[in-house]
Amino acid sequence: MQQKNKQRLIIAMTGATGAIYGMRMLQVLRQREGWETHLVISRAGVINLKHELDLPRRALYDLADVCHDINDVAASIASGAFRTAGMLIVPCSMKTLASVAHGFGDNLITRAADVTLKERRRLLLMPRETPLNLAHIRNMAAVTEMGGIIFPPMPAFYGKSKTLDDLVDEAVGRMLELFGIDAEGLYEPWTGLT
Repeated sequence: MQQKNKQRLIIAMTGATGAIYGMRMLQVLRQREGWETHLVISRAGVINLKHELDLPRRALYDLADVCHDINDVAASIASGAFRTAGMLIVPCSMKTLASVAHGFGDNLITRAADVTLKERRRLLLMPRETPLNLAHIRNMAAVTEMGGIIFPPMPAFYGKSKTLDDLVDEAVGRMLELFGIDAEGLYEPWTGLT
């Protein structure tokens, strides 16, 4: 059941490096009024969470309003009738990117992404791979042609970030702004040279 007067946002995390982005996204959304988060994380995402941040799955689950199992393709977020503001896959592995690009709804992440696209809701993928091969680029183009947003976490050095946390907050803030969510306090947007 949706919390009264709250918009729903799906946050998915895969096994690509960059678990800090998904975790920080959930931390920030927890502080923003009016948002209900639905989390789904892949098995490789759980491994990455432990390896990169030394966090158990439970610590991540505690940041989300609702948690879904990766294999539960009958979950609420697998249906277009379940209204959401959209979905972010942060970070997004190349396997998940390929699955979304080709419509393979073989787990809850890719099924929810497919639903998001078919319902013409906002879908943002944060791919974490470098360098890119042609298959990666073509899959990014396919998702873009379907209306998805490809958002690699490219730092804007004009912000003169001092720490890794600053760089993460900048990317998280910019992603949230694409969903109309206030990013105040996360980064200083470019306003031109003075």
